[in-house]
Amino acid sequence: VLVRRMTADSDGSFIRWTLRQIPEVQGGFVAMDVNTGRVIAMQGGFSYQASVFNRATQAKRQPGSSFKPFVYAAALDSGYTPATIVVDAPIEINTPQGMWRPRNSSNKFYGPTPLRTGIEQSRNLMTIRLAQEVGMNTVGDYAERFGVYDNLSPVLANALGSQETTLYQMVSAYAMFANGGERVQPTLVDRVQDRYGRTVYKHDQRICNDCQLETLAPGVGPRIISNRERVMDPITAYQLTSMMKGVVDRGTARGAVNLPVPIAGKTGTTNDAKDVWFVGFSSNIVAGCYIGFDNPRSLGRRAYGAGMCGPVFQRFMSEAIKKYGGGPFEVPPGGHFIKIDRFTGARLSDSAAGNNVVAEYFRDGEEPLFGITFDGGFAMGADLPLVEEAGGGAREVTTSTGKKARVGPKASFGSISSGGLY
Repeated sequence: VLVRRMTADSDGSFIRWTLRQIPEVQGGFVAMDVNTGRVIAMQGGFSYQASVFNRATQAKRQPGSSFKPFVYAAALDSGYTPATIVVDAPIEINTPQGMWRPRNSSNKFYGPTPLRTGIEQSRNLMTIRLAQEVGMNTVGDYAERFGVYDNLSPVLANALGSQETTLYQMVSAYAMFANGGERVQPTLVDRVQDRYGRTVYKHDQRICNDCQLETLAPGVGPRIISNRERVMDPITAYQLTSMMKGVVDRGTARGAVNLPVPIAGKTGTTNDAKDVWFVGFSSNIVAGCYIGFDNPRSLGRRAYGAGMCGPVFQRFMSEAIKKYGGGPFEVPPGGHFIKIDRFTGARLSDSAAGNNVVAEYFRDGEEPLFGITFDGGFAMGADLPLVEEAGGGAREVTTSTGKKARVGPKASFGSISSGGLY
């Protein structure tokens, strides 16, 4: 058997021997600066001695739901808003391989739902309908612009992250969400100097005239001027960041990530939990993790990105924040906040408060249209609830005799006619 020394954290004194095992499961981890692309940390597997294969840069894996932000980014730039309503209902698509019936992880359908809640709760059916509305060619253009893929096949399954990419590419793409939509080229080499100390190569090409000065006034930092390519509208980047912050605050990553600075991110779990992901970022650091077997097989029925990769992200970022800090995400100019109901998408008053209230950022001069529903051209069962909070239970009614009673929720298409298909 393999053992290791257990020691006290305070003075390193020996406590006892503990059992140790070499895990079959593998994975990768990457962290980088959102502004420069400088790689801060990289882990390509459990042991370099056992395998020199770098799973962070070389392993092509399915990103699953961690790809969904690119679908939503394409939609937000196509005239949709975080309050736009998309139908969450069953879909059947006839393919050459047979009938494809995608489903949500919960095996439930929630009816018309705002985009924000769709990404917070990682609704698959909403994402497919949205991708159909926007067009997979448009989604593919976004994924390729961000460097996630060289060529995304325009099939609807890829809206759910079924085409393989690397963790390195995903983390660098999320860095562009975090910095407001500017191009980031990840690098392992910051600068090269000759033997006289002259810089012959510098990765960061941003302009810093103040950096040439010998001294600066006390309390004044050098002013950096960005000259990088813009890959996304800054308001779109902020809207998406705000929605992904909801993933951490109250969505699929709630409880797994709890840090002292604002964090946005997205979980990912592929079919049969063969790969689990979490990619997240603060205002200045982006980090991502994937876990899976080298020969893909299920990690287990209860394996999810939040439960397995969330703690890895939490442990790393807890230390990274001590060194690099963090703060609120910068709000770009040119917009204004409007409070909405995150379950119905309805506009609320500026004084509204409660768990269902969220302040969304809209572009100036753009009067959002509330109440319009998009279905992607797929049919929707007429008995779906128009408004339903995830996890909603029984309701109280008054019977014909005047007594109070509690009854279960209304049966939906998914619970009546789908049988075991979903």
